[in-house]
Amino acid sequence: MGKNVAETLLGAIVLAGAIIFLTFAYSKGVLKTVDGYPVIGKFDRVDGLAEGSDVRMSGIKIGTVISQKLDPKTYLAVLTMTVQNEVKLPRDSSARITSNGLLGDKYLSITPGAEDEMLKSGGEISHTQGSVDLLSLFGRMIFSQTGNKEKAAEKKDGAN
Repeated sequence: MGKNVAETLLGAIVLAGAIIFLTFAYSKGVLKTVDGYPVIGKFDRVDGLAEGSDVRMSGIKIGTVISQKLDPKTYLAVLTMTVQNEVKLPRDSSARITSNGLLGDKYLSITPGAEDEMLKSGGEISHTQGSVDLLSLFGRMIFSQTGNKEKAAEKKDGAN
């Protein structure tokens, strides 16, 4: 009987530790949205970017992606993001979707422009660059090099 009590007590301690860890991880997580003003950007591709993704400038989180939808007329992905109120974006700022390393999470990187006029709440970043599909790039690279070797072989055969 004493063994069952010890096992139950140990299980309760492990469960309490797990609850404390999950509470801490949730409170310190970067899943919180940033309060601020909304800004819109239209992209050709937003692969891997999701609602809740970071918006960063110089590597520092300044906002959060709050929604994404498809424009039925232009077939572009329309992202709405919030940017901290103290961060003012020049009108000619640019945005691009990038990732943390080769296989890391995607985020929206904003590069500030040089204009004196700032984007207003609900304004649109007009200079955008969508995400890059690495598998397609690798596929093109592999097949283009294979094709070059085949063409070189064909030229040799044709010359003989």
